[in-house]
Amino acid sequence: MADKDLKKGDHVTWRSHGENVHGTVEQKLTKRTEAAGRTVAASPDDPQYRVRSDKTGKDAVHKPGALKRG
Repeated sequence: MADKDLKKGDHVTWRSHGENVHGTVEQKLTKRTEAAGRTVAASPDDPQYRVRSDKTGKDAVHKPGALKRG
């Protein structure tokens, strides 16, 4: 999935510990920053997304290829 297809508020799914997790895109990260309890090495050429789990309310950060709309 091209990162330009994702924006804040989009509902997405990803795999975590062998399960599908559902959540919402909270932010597109395009620079090195602290997010979800770790340092994220994002850049404009290699963005990552901060997502919030619907089930737990916890934040996670993923590359665009790990996220599927839905």
